Amino acid sequence: MEKIKGQLESYKEQPFSLVLRFLMWIATFLTVGITVCIVGYILIRGIPNLSPEMFAWEYNTENVSMMPAIINTVLMVLLVLLIAVPVGIGAAIYLVEFAKRGSKLVKLVRITAETLSGIPSIVYGLFGYLLFATTFRWGYTFLGGALTLAIMILPLILRTTEEALKAVPDSFREGSFGLGAGSLRTIFRIILPSAVPGIVSGVILGIGRVVGETAALMYTAGTIAKVPGLMSSGRTLAVHMYALLSEGLYMKQAYATAVVLLVVVLLINAGSGWIAKKLTKR
Repeated sequence: MEKIKGQLESYKEQPFSLVLRFLMWIATFLTVGITVCIVGYILIRGIPNLSPEMFAWEYNTENVSMMPAIINTVLMVLLVLLIAVPVGIGAAIYLVEFAKRGSKLVKLVRITAETLSGIPSIVYGLFGYLLFATTFRWGYTFLGGALTLAIMILPLILRTTEEALKAVPDSFREGSFGLGAGSLRTIFRIILPSAVPGIVSGVILGIGRVVGETAALMYTAGTIAKVPGLMSSGRTLAVHMYALLSEGLYMKQAYATAVVLLVVVLLINAGSGWIAKKLTKR
C-alpha cells in the first residue's frame, strides 16, 4: 500500500509521467496481442495441413514438398552471413577504433548506411537482377541472391555493431593499453567480447530479414523448387510460400509452410542466442 501511495503522489507531482505509463501499457498490449493473433492464426490454419508428404526430398506437384526450400533457407542464411558479417563487423571496427571521430568519412558512411537501411527490398531485387543476372550474365543464381541479401543487411549489421562497440567504456581500452596490449589484441580480446550481445542482436535481425525475404530473391535467385548449386536457381521457404499462394492451388500447403517457416525462424534465433551466450562467457 505504501508503494502504491508513493506512486500516486509522484503522479500528482508529474501527471505527464502517468500519461506516458498508460501509453506504454497500451503499446505493450497491442504488440503482444497482435503477435499472439498472428501466430495463433498461422498455427490454427497450418498445423492441420501438415503431412509427411510435404517433407519429401524432391518436390513435385503431388507432394508440394517444402524440404528443398527448408534446406535452401538454411544455406542462404549461412552464405549471406558468411559474406555480410565479416564485412560489416570489420567496417564497424574501423569506424569506431581507427577512423578519426567526427571525420567526414565516418559521417558519410553513417548517412549512407542509414539511407540504405530504408530502401525497399524490391529495389535491392531489381539492383541485383540488373547487376548479377544481366550485367554479369549469371541469370537466376543462388549466389546472386545471396550477394543481394548480403548488400541488403550489411548496413544493419554495420550500424548495430558500431553502436555496440561505442557502448564499450573507454576505460576498457585505456586499461588494456596500460597493460601493454596492442590495438589488435585490445580489439579482439577486450572490446569485441564486451560488444558481443549488441553484435549478435544485429545479426539476428539480419537473419530474420533474410529468412522472410521474397521480392529480392525472386529477381535474383529464382523460384525453382530444388536444392541448387551456387550458379543455379533455387527458392527459400518464404519464396516457396509466396509461390503456393500466388498459384492459388495449394492454399492449405501454403499455411503449413508458414508454420514451418515460423519454427525455422524460432530455431535460428534460439541458436543465435545460445552461441551469443557461449561467446559472452568466454
